[in-house]
Amino acid sequence: MAANTRDIRRRIKSVKNTAQITKAMQMVAAAKMRKAQVAALAGRPYSDLLARVLGSLAERVDASLSPLLQVRPVKNELVLIISTDKGLCGALNTNLFREIGAQGKDGAQIITAGRKASQFVARSRKNLVADFEIKDTFTILETKPVSKLLVQKFLSGEVDQVSVLSTKFINTLNQQPLLEKLLPLDPETLPKASAHTKPDGSIFTFEPGDEEVLEALLPHYIHYQIYQKFLDARASEHSARMVAMKNATDNAKQLIKDLTLEYNKVRQAGITTELLEITTAQMAAS
Repeated sequence: MAANTRDIRRRIKSVKNTAQITKAMQMVAAAKMRKAQVAALAGRPYSDLLARVLGSLAERVDASLSPLLQVRPVKNELVLIISTDKGLCGALNTNLFREIGAQGKDGAQIITAGRKASQFVARSRKNLVADFEIKDTFTILETKPVSKLLVQKFLSGEVDQVSVLSTKFINTLNQQPLLEKLLPLDPETLPKASAHTKPDGSIFTFEPGDEEVLEALLPHYIHYQIYQKFLDARASEHSARMVAMKNATDNAKQLIKDLTLEYNKVRQAGITTELLEITTAQMAAS
């Protein structure tokens, strides 16, 4: 009995230590999650406004004249994968990488942002072009090298289409892997300008001219789209990690209860056996 109860006590102690670790990671992830969610949600109105302005411009000018809007036959494709640097965030990265095969992008050139993505590309022996490291907290200036490389490869004709595979933040419990075409930018995907009006009913006017503003605004729109996708990816990562660590903590607590119950049963059985042995010895002696 002693050996058995000793093993159970050792397991209980080990699980308690694990629960303390997962609880601490849950609290850290929760603190980061709140900041990341606020940043991701705060950037969406500006992104929507940029899209509406571009939609208005695309209806006024010949969009095919802009190099970033020119559609070419897709012979070479480039995919940017935005993943996490660390694990312990549930099935977030697994669901993300599954989209590559599901969307038939196995032969595309790959640019990664996040250690998990680079490790995935190395394991699957895909064509890795570049790998970027983005800190947990970042600004749009730190994500611009990524978007600049995407634009450069498209404008040079090295690739005919650029897509981005990232995780879209919906809420704390729901993060959706999403593969979206970034370049060439399709004017049909931009919001219609509704007679070129802003939400308050006034009309968009541009200086010095529609073509000049379009050419200046398109690169900024691409840069901000990449920045927003990084914000969504960080919010998704911390949300998924917080939920995963909470589930791990809850499972550890339940396992401690089960082990404690088993320990008490074994201990009670041992006590009962000892009492029976004492009683039998006394009866034999009398």
